Amino acid sequence: MLSNFPLRKIIHVDMDAFYASVEELDNPSLKGKPLAVGGNEIRGVVSAANYEARKYGVRSAMSGFLAKKNCPQLTFVKPRFQRYKEISQKIRAIFFDYTDLVEPLSLDEAYLDVTTNKKGNPSASLIAKEIRQRIYDELGLAASAGISINKFIAKVASDYNKPNGQKTVNPEEVIQFLEDLEIRKFYGVGKVTTQKMYALGIFTGKDLKAKSKEFLETNFGKSGAYYYHVVRGIHTSEVKPHRIPKSLGAERTFSENLSSEIFMLERLVSIATELEKRLTRAKVAGKTITLKIKYSDFSLQTRSKTLPYFIAKKDLILETAKELLYQEKLENSVRLLGISLANLNTEDKNKPKKKTIDIQLRFDF
Repeated sequence: MLSNFPLRKIIHVDMDAFYASVEELDNPSLKGKPLAVGGNEIRGVVSAANYEARKYGVRSAMSGFLAKKNCPQLTFVKPRFQRYKEISQKIRAIFFDYTDLVEPLSLDEAYLDVTTNKKGNPSASLIAKEIRQRIYDELGLAASAGISINKFIAKVASDYNKPNGQKTVNPEEVIQFLEDLEIRKFYGVGKVTTQKMYALGIFTGKDLKAKSKEFLETNFGKSGAYYYHVVRGIHTSEVKPHRIPKSLGAERTFSENLSSEIFMLERLVSIATELEKRLTRAKVAGKTITLKIKYSDFSLQTRSKTLPYFIAKKDLILETAKELLYQEKLENSVRLLGISLANLNTEDKNKPKKKTIDIQLRFDF
């Protein structure tokens, strides 16, 4: 069945504990110690943690209070996103030495299509190894990689030998690899879906493969077809060098919880100002404004409104955000506010025409 679909040579590169590793790089005294980027022991949320901290159960999106409780010796450092972006750009420059088909997913990970590459190297595995070595030699940071015939399998494989490792899933190994894979390790299957699959007797890829497409669509909606295909090694999404954003936003976590809308309005002004800057840099506008509210108990609420016209200016964004804030009574004191703009004017522009790469099933990886 795989031979009926285009096979590519895809590498997924994922930096190891990127934010924390950059902090250790710039401050060697932090090496070997449990480290969290973001938050603190009083409030705030952990953005990232190094591997020493992860041994104690410290994870991203965890409250700083709980992180410190799990690991009393934990060191917190403030995030420096401009520095992370600077390093990320240097990493991407290395990627572009090998191919122009680079699709960044975030500052610390990207897909590369090296089916045809600038080095003329037929082995995607050797290219991945060389890229990882260059990142370490030139920037002092470790990266892991997954290599396979499509983006889905490459993404899953990059987690296999972390940190500072790589895994190749050759074309003839794909089916067995997916059948043996624990369902919780399937990219796109989160904690809630994992529990639902367990309840349905689906624990491995083999169990998933035994279910019909109709069964999966009945139980998982549109995602059912996705699960049905990826477990068979079918994922035709191409590496897209120019990812068009679907939304842009800005948010702030406060040093103290806010219970008055008057104080919240002051914060919304600065958030809207930052969002306007980001929209200007990206040269986009949008119609749908969403107000994000995180309460002191960490519960999350969003309120949205779609306008009949595109906007990008602070005053119009703020006007709608205020309306959403007063739309209904707040449930609790507030620790975070955010504003995002979606339904952007980029969604129908510059859609790349699909191309098919016909390659025989067996080729060097």
